[in-house]
Amino acid sequence: QVQLVESGGGLVQAGGSLTLSCVASGDTFNNYGMGWFRQAPGREREFVARIRWSAGNTYYGDSVNGRFTISRDNDKSTVYLQMNALKPEDSATYYCAARFYLVDYGNNEFSYWGQGTQVTVSL
Repeated sequence: QVQLVESGGGLVQAGGSLTLSCVASGDTFNNYGMGWFRQAPGREREFVARIRWSAGNTYYGDSVNGRFTISRDNDKSTVYLQMNALKPEDSATYYCAARFYLVDYGNNEFSYWGQGTQVTVSL
């Protein structure tokens, strides 16, 4: 079992930057692929980014590719989402997710989820 706690959300102006953090506990962090998803009111949950458990390969959703960067610090059991050039349409609740390395493929099917952190981008 993995517990995930996100932080770093807030209000930012369009064009600004924000960094989200997600601290994992309960198991060996290195064994888990990590991801970020987001969901805005009235919309489906959207894949944002993921980073593999080994080698750190990263993958991004089309809407954030080139603006967001996912990274992980295994010593701190933390995954980050650096968000640059933010747009109002990036406003959503952002969720951290994890899955065991044996099933760490594809952009969906994550097993563990955090409670979410709100990001609001104003004009």
